[in-house]
Formats: sequence, structure tokens, C-alpha cells
Amino acid sequence: QVQLVESGGGLVQAGGSLRLSCAASGRTFNGYAMGWFRQAPGKEREFVAAISRSGDSTYYADSVKGRFTISRDNAKNTAYLQMNSLKPEDTAVYYCAASPFTTPRSAALYFDWGQGTQVTVSS
Repeated sequence: QVQLVESGGGLVQAGGSLRLSCAASGRTFNGYAMGWFRQAPGKEREFVAAISRSGDSTYYADSVKGRFTISRDNAKNTAYLQMNSLKPEDTAVYYCAASPFTTPRSAALYFDWGQGTQVTVSS
């Protein structure tokens, strides 16, 4: 089991930037791929970005390509989501998650989840 704690959420204006962090503990961090998901009120949880165990490969939802960057620092047991050019439609609770699969892009492939952090983007 991997315990995950997100931080870095907050309120920003459209066009602004925010960096989310996901601190991991428990099993070996570099043994898991990491992903970010988000959920807005009344909406299904959606995939945002993922990064492979080594950090060699990254994947993004079309809605965030070119604006968001996922990264990880295995020495610090931490994953990050750098969010630039934020839009009001990015407003949601953001969750990080860990997966034992090689290239997970579906929520069904993730088994450990953080508590979430709120991101609000004003017009």
C-alpha cells in the first residue's frame, strides 16, 4: 500500500499557474506509475495526466496538453503537477493516485488514492 497526500491547491485567476504536489509513503515509490485525476461537482472523475515508474513516459488528457506538466522526483517520493494557463473549466478537486501497471490511463488501474486538493480558477 502507498499512502498519498496532495497539497498546493488554491484559488487563482484565469491565466495563472499552480503546482500541485503528491507526497508518497509506504511501499517503494518508484515501483508505481503515478497519475493525476480531477472531479468537478456533478461530474465523473476524469484522467488528467500520468507518468511512468521511471519518469521516461508521460501522458496527458487532450484538454490539458501544452498547459500541464506531470513530473516526479523518486528521491523525494513526490509527484508533481505543474498547471499553467489555467482556465475556469480546470476548477475541480484534484487527486493523485498510484498504479502497479506500466502505462495506466484509466482510473480502474489505480489502487491507491490521495484525499484530493481543491483548485479553483476564477474568470
